[in-house]
Amino acid sequence: MFRSFAFFVLLAVTLPTNTLAAAEKSPAVLADEFIYEKASFPSCHASTIEQTPDGLVAAWFGGTDEGEPDVGIWVSRHDGEKWSAPVEVANGVQSAAKRYPSWNPVLFQMPGGQLLLFYKVGPTPRDWWGMLIRSDDAGRTWSKPERLPEGILGPIKNKPILSKDVLMCPSSTEHDLWRSHVEFTSDGGKTWTKTKSLEDAKTFGTIQPTILVHPAGKLQMLFRCQQRKIVESWSDDNGKSWTNLAATELPNNNSGLDGANLKDGRFILIYNHTSRGRSPLNLAISEDGKHWQAALKLETEPGEYSYPAVICTPDGHAHITYTWKREKIKHVEIDPAKLTLEPIEGGVWPQ
Repeated sequence: MFRSFAFFVLLAVTLPTNTLAAAEKSPAVLADEFIYEKASFPSCHASTIEQTPDGLVAAWFGGTDEGEPDVGIWVSRHDGEKWSAPVEVANGVQSAAKRYPSWNPVLFQMPGGQLLLFYKVGPTPRDWWGMLIRSDDAGRTWSKPERLPEGILGPIKNKPILSKDVLMCPSSTEHDLWRSHVEFTSDGGKTWTKTKSLEDAKTFGTIQPTILVHPAGKLQMLFRCQQRKIVESWSDDNGKSWTNLAATELPNNNSGLDGANLKDGRFILIYNHTSRGRSPLNLAISEDGKHWQAALKLETEPGEYSYPAVICTPDGHAHITYTWKREKIKHVEIDPAKLTLEPIEGGVWPQ
């Protein structure tokens, strides 16, 4: 069965708000808040969010600046009322004399089991390697770090999909052009297989795919792309093989995006609807993954609002986190049933 949250404890609370960038614009926005106001690190990026039996958990990397050796992986938990203070749970310390930066955490709650936190360590995205830590108590404490096998990076930015007890991880590499692929593990990250790269990277340079699950087991991946368009690929065999990459009508600013299945059967996509810059940050809805409708601009002011993560919780709400000016991590809760939709025609966001 595909990724299900039916076993989760439903939080019957409305999360507090402390910012109004999106809340002023739509009754669909139920919470619009920073996960923290102050932290020991000045810069942050690449957040991830997951629901556990004990509530929401978020993670991101933080430190002096992206790529600096002091950058580690930080976690905050939501207790139903507020977010906990950020705690560093992993870093790139190799020895007393050597430390590498950490990158792109990805959370995934195994049904009835551990909370997994994948991340990368290494000097740059061209030569980083995959790491994994595990929690048995919804992110309060974590295991010792495990290095993934050579050639396996784990989910590179966006969440895995669980299908028939196989964890399907959207992944990519940057050491030899930009290329995307999928990695599989059926035992919680102990052993792995992977597909070949999807297509010649000279046609489309893609990284950081997100997976959408369609009826009858059909899968769709959407990608960050160097060619300034969101790119897609489809699979009919549970992710083992994929169609050639093709450009969608939606623009891409060479920055991360994320999508998810909603409880009502539709799809949600969070991305920057622009070919350059990292503002605005947009929310779109689709019934088929091909035709998208404009739903909400989460951020519109100048600055960087980027690298979103999105999940759907058992109450049907969408929870989104993203980078806010590299200074904080923002969390927004959306009721998709209350969104007002307009067609995106010819790739143009309606005024």
